[in-house]
Parts: sequence; structure tokens; C-alpha cells
Amino acid sequence: MKKKFYLLTAVFSVFLISCSSDDSSGGDNTNQGTNFTIPLTNGKYWTYDVSGQAGTTRDSLYISGDSLISGITYKRFEVKNNIATGFYSSSLRNNGVRELDDKLLLTGDLSLASGQQLPINLDVSLVDFIIFKKNATLDEVLSTKTGTIQQTVQGYPLTINYTLKSKGGESIPNYTSPNGDAYTNVKTAKILLNASITTVQDIGGFPVTITILSNQQILASTQYIANNIGVVYTNTVTSYTINQTIADQFGVPASDTQTQEEFLDTYN
Repeated sequence: MKKKFYLLTAVFSVFLISCSSDDSSGGDNTNQGTNFTIPLTNGKYWTYDVSGQAGTTRDSLYISGDSLISGITYKRFEVKNNIATGFYSSSLRNNGVRELDDKLLLTGDLSLASGQQLPINLDVSLVDFIIFKKNATLDEVLSTKTGTIQQTVQGYPLTINYTLKSKGGESIPNYTSPNGDAYTNVKTAKILLNASITTVQDIGGFPVTITILSNQQILASTQYIANNIGVVYTNTVTSYTINQTIADQFGVPASDTQTQEEFLDTYN
């Protein structure tokens, strides 16, 4: 049953699981984004210190130039040496972002971070997925993407049903990041992932569907975006709960939660 451990671990990490914590400073949405600017200029860069269970790493994210996708111009985001370990930098890596009205739209592939050593490679293709809206109300649904992915991992066929969703967050006049850095005019955005996983096994000559993961939220990530700077802090947590019997059979904990944080260090 050791092989089955990797089935579970792979799928959770593939999406760079995360769950966010609320900012203790509070805030409301009285500032509706009229004077809120997102810098999307060629040559802009941001470096992040990424802290998680595996230790601390560093991501360098930058806008390399314009990219034409289906006849529409986007700003192309890349990372130094094409390596990103943080959820936020990984989400933008090699993808296009454009601003339309008061929204930021992402087109490309949401894929696992290169820092994750996993036995499967899973991509979710997105077209103009709204990742941020300046005047969004709290928990307003911005975009939703649902789908089914078939994967075979170490001989086990997996059916992964997922729903990826973005939501509006808070407006915070004065915000202090957990590392002590202070910012003004900050807004938040959320990325949420729900998933269920099943496999089919031959038992006594009959195909039997086995539920590995019942439908549940396994990722929730909150980005804190400062006016005229960009994302200054991201909190991402991977979380799951499975049946105790299945957990014992797979040799994994029945529940697990891991947190990853990305802190802005430098930017131009």
C-alpha cells in the first residue's frame, strides 16, 4: 500500500494547496478601488521570501514583456531561472495577465511549483480567469473553473474532479504584514480549490470505485495587494481530511494541514 501514499500526496501538492488566515487589523470595502493602481509595466520585478514546511526559499518574479494570446495583448510574467516555489509566483510563471476595467485577468496554465518533487504533473488551463477585482465586495465570486482530470499514477487510474474559484476580499487602509512591514491602501483576493479523488480497483473480478478524497476544500490562498506595489504577502495552506480506514490503509494521517507564506522583500 506504500504506493498509494504517493497518490494522495501528489494530488494535494499538485495544486500548491493553501488556506488563508484573516488579517487581524480588520478592514472594510469603503475604498472601492478608484485610486488603486496595479503596476503592469515591462521590467517590473518583485522578490519574495517563501517560508514553508520545507524551509525558506526565494522567488524572483518579473514582467518580461508583452505577449499576444488569441489576438489579445497580455503582460508575460516569468521567474528567475524558471524556478518558483511559492504559490503566487508559481501561479503567474510563464502566464499572461491583462487589466480590463477594474479587473486583472490571467490566461495560461496553473501548474505545480518546480520546487515540488512529485510523481505526477498536473496543469489547469485558464482563459481570462479573474484573479483580482479592485472594487470587489467581500467574498464576491469573481471566476469559477470546473473540470475533470484523468491521471494514471504508478498504475492507479485517478479521476480528479475540481472547482477552482476566485473571490474578492477586504480593503485595508493600514496593513502590517506578519514580517512587520507596513503598507497603506491594501486589498485582498482569494483563490480557493475544491477537489474529490476516486480510483477504480478490480476486486473479485469486478470494478469497484474507491473514494480517496471526498469533495472538500483543499486549498485557500489569500494575496494582499498594496496600491502601486502589487502583492506584498501571500498566505497559502494545504488541508485535507479522509476516512480513517482509508488513511490507515494508505499509511498517511487522516488529516493534515500545511502553511506556506510569501513575503515581499524587494521591488522596483
